[in-house]
Amino acid sequence: MLKNFSLRRKFTILLTIILVAGLTLSGLVLSSVLRQNARNDVAATGLILMEAMGSVREYTSTQINPELADRLEEVFLPQTIPAYSAREVFDLLRGHPEYRDFFYKEATLNPTNLRDKADGFETQIVERFRDNTSLREVSGFRSVPSGKVFYIARPLIVPSETCLTCHSTPDRAPRSQIERYGAANGFGWQLNEIVGARMVSVPASRVINKANQSILLILGIVSGIFVAVILLVNAILNRQVIRPLKRMTRVAEEVSTGHTDLEFEQLSNDEIGNLARAFKRMQLSLEIALKRLNRNTHGG
Repeated sequence: MLKNFSLRRKFTILLTIILVAGLTLSGLVLSSVLRQNARNDVAATGLILMEAMGSVREYTSTQINPELADRLEEVFLPQTIPAYSAREVFDLLRGHPEYRDFFYKEATLNPTNLRDKADGFETQIVERFRDNTSLREVSGFRSVPSGKVFYIARPLIVPSETCLTCHSTPDRAPRSQIERYGAANGFGWQLNEIVGARMVSVPASRVINKANQSILLILGIVSGIFVAVILLVNAILNRQVIRPLKRMTRVAEEVSTGHTDLEFEQLSNDEIGNLARAFKRMQLSLEIALKRLNRNTHGG
């Protein structure tokens, strides 16, 4: 099929095929690389948020709780609970557009507040941390009723004796806590025990969209550069190859009809120039042959 096309069109078609094949291959490679990068970026943000919530927990435990501990016998103050403080601060943080898609949960096997109760999937994560205490972080994708989410989790460890005041045995817990939550949940914890997992999650679409935006941007830039290259190659091809060939074609047609006074111009020393020299030699040979033929004809 290509044999019926002009040289310029052949080059354009071949370069376009290369462009499409290159973009397809690049898209596949970039998709994997950029999705991993997007996942790492989201995970890094999640870890920063998690560390911030860890600081909130520590601040509540070391500075807020001691100041209000005496009042807990009279009235329960959730502000003294590190998990509550972290959750409330994170909810405030989600008021900023940049973080509104992020969710934080201290998924606990045996929590005082049942809103922190680990579901089946989260329980498996916690058990992994308990079975392998050297495992410090887990991340991946999971399905929830609202769709697919990306999560990152770290173990929730009982860090100090202060936590055991509310979580060791019901008789040590503040009376107001028992009145509010009962004595059935949130007890039996031990120092340095992994009792849950701190988890930050975000809709998977955020990871995918972030990667897709990068892919489209990069492929758009590459496509623009390649189209510019195709146009440039066509311009160079037209000037350096096609035009000289057209000139030689016209001269050759004129010479073939007897106009031997026309000359093939040699404008370069490349293959086109070599072709022009070959045509000159052929023209010279043709002139010599015609002169001999004329002499023989007139002489006869």
